[in-house]
Amino acid sequence: MPNFWKKLPKPFFALAPMEEVTDTVFRQVIADLGKPDVFFTEFVNVDGLCSKGREKVIHRLQFSAKEQPIVAQIWGLMPENFYQIAKELVGMGFAGIDINMGCPEKNVIKKGACAALIENRSLAAEIITATKKGANGLPVSIKTRIGYNSIVTDDWIGFLLKQKLDALTIHGRTVREMSDVNAHWDEIGKAVKMRDELQQVHIGSDTTSTSDVKKVQTLIIGNGDVKDRADGLRKAKQYEVDGVMIGRAIFKNLWVFNSKNPNPEVSVGERLDLLLKHTRLFDTTWGNKKYFGILKKFYKIYCQGFPGASSLREKLMRAQSVAEVEEVVNEFKNNS
Repeated sequence: MPNFWKKLPKPFFALAPMEEVTDTVFRQVIADLGKPDVFFTEFVNVDGLCSKGREKVIHRLQFSAKEQPIVAQIWGLMPENFYQIAKELVGMGFAGIDINMGCPEKNVIKKGACAALIENRSLAAEIITATKKGANGLPVSIKTRIGYNSIVTDDWIGFLLKQKLDALTIHGRTVREMSDVNAHWDEIGKAVKMRDELQQVHIGSDTTSTSDVKKVQTLIIGNGDVKDRADGLRKAKQYEVDGVMIGRAIFKNLWVFNSKNPNPEVSVGERLDLLLKHTRLFDTTWGNKKYFGILKKFYKIYCQGFPGASSLREKLMRAQSVAEVEEVVNEFKNNS
């Protein structure tokens, strides 16, 4: 089975998976404006997928061809469910599988999942093994943080690097730090050096074949406080990561991944046309399956930096349908 990670340019860029943000609709919008090298789904619970509540979460795995290569991000507690869902994902056409071991949300951690696994190595190892077995050769990666209450890069990341993952995304903060401090990119750089040192150990072993050496070459993706593409390129060079993941910066610039023109001059009319495109695509994709109000968090992205943007947003927040959004936008255009 081909490993797409090995074919990516270096440094490559990825859009961070974000809850109720990076669904197939938003990813398609971004793909048209400036596509990242890798997309990830919103995280989906394997235990939920293996339960009677499957239909409530399966929509998170929906994607279109223009989003490839796309990686399914999964989380949960039961290794057997990771195995079962990994087998399913192979047949669904995903380019890879990513295990979330970094989400710091309290309701998730209380269950012992995601970032809580930083302090439960035995379960983390079981989950990785089960996912790999189910993936049957499909690339398996992990997204995590540099510690729980304190920085434990040497211990935790060192443990993960020995799991022979295809890629490892490291958010440069602990769980306790959330997003309240600057990301510790020096720790991400340390992880790269640890990976390289581990590689040298394998190369120096008389019992290790060339193929075995290649298997431990985990790609390192840095994440945290990346302001834009230029900043990502600087960080990639300074800390020698293979790739860069961008999250919150997408809310300030939808073109952040566009390598040819990451900061285009966009007219107000073009921004509003994008808003309508996003709204209509949401409606045709989800219909009544998703609450229309979810869309409103995106309107600030489109309605900023021009006269009347604030009042326009206020009116859009009161809209309850595509027709009402179109009416508000068209009225604004006609009066501008």
